[in-house]
Amino acid sequence: MSESQLRVLQGTLELLILKTLAWEPNHGFGILRHLETVTRERLIVEEGALYPALHRMRERGWIEGEWGKTENNRRALVYRLTPSGREELRRQQSEWSRMVDVMALALEPASP
Repeated sequence: MSESQLRVLQGTLELLILKTLAWEPNHGFGILRHLETVTRERLIVEEGALYPALHRMRERGWIEGEWGKTENNRRALVYRLTPSGREELRRQQSEWSRMVDVMALALEPASP
């Protein structure tokens, strides 16, 4: 891992997956590739974290999976958002925005 790369913060992986699937249905490796692309390869998401997260999200009803084909004509489970997944995405985005605002306040230099 280079100095410019970051690991996913605990608690943010589900939000990143939800946002990725809001654009279009995708399979696990496609989700990883999308996240690498949009973060200009600065964010590292490990497969060992991705697939358990996808499983948890299916159990919660936020996503559903259906067997399909990849662009390489390989069989893969393709995930898509459910209506409750779209609502969870809105909730998590709002929460994350509030957290960013609070962290910015906390990290501002103190007034003399």
